Amino acid sequence: MGAKAKKKAATKNLKKASAQFSASKDAALDFLPLEGGPARNLAKTEDKENKATVLYIGRIPHGFYEDEMEAFFKQFGAIKRLRIARNRKTGKSKHFGFIEFESPEVAKVVEECMHNYLMYEHLLQVRLVPPERVHPKLWKGVNRLYQPLDWVQIERKRHDKERTLEQQQKLIAGIMKRDKKRRKRIEAAGIDYECPEIVGSIQAAPKKIRFEAE
Repeated sequence: MGAKAKKKAATKNLKKASAQFSASKDAALDFLPLEGGPARNLAKTEDKENKATVLYIGRIPHGFYEDEMEAFFKQFGAIKRLRIARNRKTGKSKHFGFIEFESPEVAKVVEECMHNYLMYEHLLQVRLVPPERVHPKLWKGVNRLYQPLDWVQIERKRHDKERTLEQQQKLIAGIMKRDKKRRKRIEAAGIDYECPEIVGSIQAAPKKIRFEAE
């Protein structure tokens, strides 16, 4: 096919595409291809608006707790609520938490400014949490002040509780067994040490004698 024939065919295709574009009922078609053919639409790009207001904060240093965190982060904007993950038994911080701002724009600024921020030799890890990934129970009990268990008092009561003769003998047997293992480890280490003896026999308590008045 010669050059004139190709040019004539391209012109024909262009006119045909123009006619199809004019006759089309769909007004959303954006452009005509230069190589000919029907009109096309541009690829639509969805403008995803940032609606995330919850931030994950990791590597929280010791001493940077709820009050300190609220006082520090409120300089960026209004805080809706915050929570630090804590151990259920001891109440100690797990060094990560979550904070929610009222404005998505503020949350985005906090992520940009505070990620890898050096605080007490810790690099804070700050990430936005998408709304669809926020767990429904994330803020459960956030307004309740956590009272850690007093394990010293619990252990004291357990240690000082009254025991029967059989329970006391079982307790002493366990102590003697552990002491025997300790002595063997000391001898195996070549240490010349004389361990104090542990009295392992328990006698039943004498019965109280009741004197009746004559």
